[in-house]
Amino acid sequence: MQIVKLNATTSTNTYLRAYAKKLDVVEDTIVWAAEQLAGRGQRGAFWESEKDKNLTFSLFKRVGELRIDRQFYITMATSLAVYDALKQLGIEQLSVKWPNDILAGRSKICGVLIESVIRNGLYAVIIGVGLNVNQRVFTRAPRATSIALETGKHHELEEILHILISKFYHYVELIAQGQLIALKKDYESKLFRKDKASTFKLPDGSTFTAIIKEVSKTGKLILQLEDELYKEFDLKEVKMLY
Repeated sequence: MQIVKLNATTSTNTYLRAYAKKLDVVEDTIVWAAEQLAGRGQRGAFWESEKDKNLTFSLFKRVGELRIDRQFYITMATSLAVYDALKQLGIEQLSVKWPNDILAGRSKICGVLIESVIRNGLYAVIIGVGLNVNQRVFTRAPRATSIALETGKHHELEEILHILISKFYHYVELIAQGQLIALKKDYESKLFRKDKASTFKLPDGSTFTAIIKEVSKTGKLILQLEDELYKEFDLKEVKMLY
């Protein structure tokens, strides 16, 4: 694996996609930026991050052996890797807010954005991670927290990066071994508000109450509605209010 360290870039995902295409990258590659000027999250959200205080990086990972309908297992692996790393660092009340935000209590500590690279099928994924480490004040993300805020300690960014990489490849190995059922069960056990009545918002602004039961193999959220029926939703179809 090679690691490319940048002083600043707009988005590590955007930079890495262009970098991988230009150089026809084959080996796993990380682009790590000290400052991300236009970080992106799910649904096009802005990611707030002070320079040199957080981990903002993207990983180019070849997954040619993975069927395209199973790419959500990479999301599960990434979420569980971040969860385990944060638990090792002493963060409490951790959970995964579907599909891949990591919460400490009810505050967001890490966001993940995964994009596919298609070349005659699923060729690779670009996994963007924004982990709040030493930042203590958030002006544009009032529901954010960081490792420093949760533990009261300053942490070395590179040390945490290597912990994350180690955890991620542990779960990647489980995928390679075909342990998909166990991986999915582990991921679902850590879902925020699983088996609890929660309020969800539809694109038209209307809301409804439902219970998170599981996720499908393709990553859709399976909810139990008030009439006991089960229904699947993808990321663009529903938003949890909490």
